[in-house]
Amino acid sequence: MREILIFFLLLSNFMWSQNEIKHVVYFDTDQFDVSDIEHNRLLLFIQDIQKQDVQRIDIYGFCDDRGSDSYNLLLSQQRANAIKSIFSEHEIDNSLISNVDGKGEVLLKTIDTEDANIIRGLNRKVEVIAVVYIPPRPEIIKEEQSTESTLKGNLKVGDKVILENILFKTGYSQILPESIETLEKIAKILKEREDVYFTIQGHVCCTQSARDAVDRKTKKRNLSVARAKYIYYYLAGKGVNKKRMKYVGMRRKFPLGGEAKFDRRVEILITYIASKKQ
Repeated sequence: MREILIFFLLLSNFMWSQNEIKHVVYFDTDQFDVSDIEHNRLLLFIQDIQKQDVQRIDIYGFCDDRGSDSYNLLLSQQRANAIKSIFSEHEIDNSLISNVDGKGEVLLKTIDTEDANIIRGLNRKVEVIAVVYIPPRPEIIKEEQSTESTLKGNLKVGDKVILENILFKTGYSQILPESIETLEKIAKILKEREDVYFTIQGHVCCTQSARDAVDRKTKKRNLSVARAKYIYYYLAGKGVNKKRMKYVGMRRKFPLGGEAKFDRRVEILITYIASKKQ
């Protein structure tokens, strides 16, 4: 009976309510560290909401009824903060997170001892509520000089060229399928521009301070480096001389201040312009 109850409660963690997607993370007694199982379940939820047009995210921490009021309030806040940290590490824009609150204890509503233990376990939790736009908002298109025309033009040392429309899958170094055609064009131009030497700079979004994000494929905190390295080897595979290129990870030192997806980017820093042969 106990296993059946827990199964259906866990099954109900993912549920739609008009424009809300909800998830619950469970904790051990007196703990705010997220277990491996709960961490993996949370990553699946993050992947799910990253497919949506998210308006805001609310994170609420709770405790069981044991412990003093002050202790429970602190522990519930620590649990909520722990979940927010995981969101940041996996490139969820902090500006989307509206509330990160510890609510203290959830009162016990049973006198049966066995049931009490189950209910206390289900009260040690964080509830995450993602509010999404239904239907999704139309894309906002920025009118800027294209990357291709910039790379074909007059470049000088110190110029930075953002590789527009080279967008990455959240948490990974691989580019999105719709970016392949653009990267093909950029590779062709850079192969022909034998006078240009450059450093490929990878960036991430949404992490706290200037930290790097976690690469979900390797589990290492070096996602900005991995993105730059991906572009480096892609260009090399298309015939761009490796001697003209370097790559480096910039972590989250230079956010653009707009939509989070544009911070998951790669830029080219021009480091040397060789004299053209007569």
